[in-house]
Amino acid sequence: MSGNGQDHDGHGRSLGSVLSGVAVAVGCVLFLGGFAWGAVQYKPYTVPTQSMSPTVKAGDRVLAQRISGGDVRRGDVVVFNDPKWANVPMLKRVVGIGGDQVACCGTGGRLTINGKPLDEPYLHGAQASGTPFDAKVPAGQVFLLGDDRLVSLDSRVHLDDAANGSVPLSTVTARVDAVAWPMDGMLARPTNFADLPGGISSPGPLKLVLGAIVAGAVLIVVGAAWGPIAGLARRRGNRTAAPVGR
Repeated sequence: MSGNGQDHDGHGRSLGSVLSGVAVAVGCVLFLGGFAWGAVQYKPYTVPTQSMSPTVKAGDRVLAQRISGGDVRRGDVVVFNDPKWANVPMLKRVVGIGGDQVACCGTGGRLTINGKPLDEPYLHGAQASGTPFDAKVPAGQVFLLGDDRLVSLDSRVHLDDAANGSVPLSTVTARVDAVAWPMDGMLARPTNFADLPGGISSPGPLKLVLGAIVAGAVLIVVGAAWGPIAGLARRRGNRTAAPVGR
């Protein structure tokens, strides 16, 4: 115990000062580590067209997790780049994988996967496609559709290609996890594909990344503010305890 009633660590520093330094150090690790983790895992993209409306709209800024083709599941909104399409990054929804028979339109104008009709709550409009189609997805390929099927130029436009409109898994570079601007938040995984073989994908680590950044920022602010606040409290305490002259 020091003469002014403050605990010290044996080197002239108060315990509060030590804890403040630790908080700032840990905060810096979390804050900078969160940004580094996010930079490794995610890449921002600007949505170029309305084809994925209302899920994401033209001009939206999205965060997409870098993935390999083996991580792709039905229902994922993916970023891909196929030279046969446009040779620029594009966003579409995966509705079929290798071996699937994708067709439209089944009962109630719904998309069917291997004969099973699917409800698609993310669609712009009630019908799954304005034109009928039927395609077998080759192994190692994915069949892609936009959520606004009236305007989307997707696998349906390429049905006469050798791969029946599908693209290689190797062209998929990322999966959209969230809309960063405007801040619409995380993209929900559609449950309509959950009962099909392979199920649906799990959300990426974006919430953990953001949690680390926020926690780090809070620790830095609290740790940096501790010294001035503690000093002010000591000065006030000393003035209060000072003897009154006669």
